[in-house]
Amino acid sequence: MTIAASRPHPAAQRATQAPASPTTGHDGVVRALSVGPLGLEAGGKLPDVTLAYETWGTLDADGGNAVLIQHALTGSTHVAQGDSEEEGWWDGLVGPGRAIDTDRYFVVAVNILGGCNGSTGPGSPAPDGKPWGSRFPFVTLRDAAAAEARLADRLGIGQWFAVVGGSMGGARALEWAAGFPERVRKCAVIAVGGHSTAEQIALAQAQTLAIRQDPEFRGGDYYGAAAPDAGLALARRIAHISYRSEAELEARFSRKPQDGEEPLSASALAERGRYQVESYLDHQGGKLVQRFDANSYIALTEALMSHDVGRGRGGASGAFAGSPVEFFLAAVESDRLYLPVQSEALAEALPGEVPVHRIVSPIGHDGFLTEAGQLGALLSKTLFR
Repeated sequence: MTIAASRPHPAAQRATQAPASPTTGHDGVVRALSVGPLGLEAGGKLPDVTLAYETWGTLDADGGNAVLIQHALTGSTHVAQGDSEEEGWWDGLVGPGRAIDTDRYFVVAVNILGGCNGSTGPGSPAPDGKPWGSRFPFVTLRDAAAAEARLADRLGIGQWFAVVGGSMGGARALEWAAGFPERVRKCAVIAVGGHSTAEQIALAQAQTLAIRQDPEFRGGDYYGAAAPDAGLALARRIAHISYRSEAELEARFSRKPQDGEEPLSASALAERGRYQVESYLDHQGGKLVQRFDANSYIALTEALMSHDVGRGRGGASGAFAGSPVEFFLAAVESDRLYLPVQSEALAEALPGEVPVHRIVSPIGHDGFLTEAGQLGALLSKTLFR
């Protein structure tokens, strides 16, 4: 199905400019605030940045109970259901009586700079009123943290009780801890290392190239016309293979054919039936094109490719030398995208003795999402004790 990329995404449609008191209102409803112009690490500049966000709970008078949840690559601000009808992607972890208890904490989730769910990104209007498209500047996770610090100022939050994230969200949490150590008491980094490795960059490059080679991409200036859905869906297929373990894929699909499609029954190559795992990847790709912008996928993927918390800081150990932040690290034991050994290397760079907790799951990288109960139990014993 071809989707006109000029149509606002659902989350962007329901993002509303925040009222005068942006820490009040309904839980789990997208709002937005302008944080002003932003100079970028690579030298570019955005003349005005808007960030979409959701909140749950009530901010204490001293602002000391605020928790920032950072989403992964194609995630959104909708961490918990709250007052909305839509389930949150970390409902098992965030909510009343859960590990991150919204009866105790004021939880904030921000759509990353460069995204497509209400924050300034390639699909947003540039100063000339047209979508940024190919003109959108290169942004890094460090830039994203700088923009989020402006939002925290607007919300009256001088210091986060904790910043928590998994995958790309964990990398963003690390940037907060390194760039604003005085504003972070505790930091939970889940299923990600201190920098993107060569293999991770290689996988990411294949995904961005899949989008750029779609004829509908038009160099990134496709708004108002057909979007590069085929390229975006292919990028998602490549990514999703790395999100799941070989054992999980084998257990679910093995070599089973899709119903009514025997792969060996056709005499012509073009008529070959499919395996179930192929249909599964098609489904994953099709779901993403319904809710995500291809340019944002490229912008955020390349921001993650640049992830290196030690860049310009004397390496990871230099970035956190003498840091007052209390760290929590966790790795998914079956993760083949961000290997547990990369979390171990990050732990070695942090001050003091920081254990790497293991999330026991056969599923692979996505275990940080599917095992919210297990992760919540670990966090309840440590950062949120």
